[in-house]
Amino acid sequence: MDLIGRVERGGKLLRAMLGPERAERTRQAWREICPDFEAYVIEFLSGEVWSRPGLDLRTKSLVTVATLAAMGRPLGLELNLRMALNNGATRQDLVETLLQIAPYAGFPACWEGLELAQKVFRALDASPRATGDDSPRDDSNAPSPDPAT
Repeated sequence: MDLIGRVERGGKLLRAMLGPERAERTRQAWREICPDFEAYVIEFLSGEVWSRPGLDLRTKSLVTVATLAAMGRPLGLELNLRMALNNGATRQDLVETLLQIAPYAGFPACWEGLELAQKVFRALDASPRATGDDSPRDDSNAPSPDPAT
């Protein structure tokens, strides 16, 4: 796939995983500090790695959460905890994934990951929507709560 196709695919996937508003804020932060970093993330990470077939987005998210927690990367971990929830992982999936790293990466890595997960869960619980995406949703296609309507 050509560069433009990877950038379009990567941008679309990031918006789907983070929500449009959070994706744009994140990209803007990367652009402000280093435009090349934003380009690498969108073109390669989102446009190539995350777009590969073979594993679904939920599984990719759980692998990424485990890796970032084991490496002690809190900025990436916080972002990917939110993305994992948007990609179909449950809170329990995330807790179990973080617990699984304890014997391999160390109990401190597990503990720090769990603390950060709890911070993300609390922030989501305090927001109007219990999701990683804080952008408005179009619920026009949502089923009506009353079957008669």
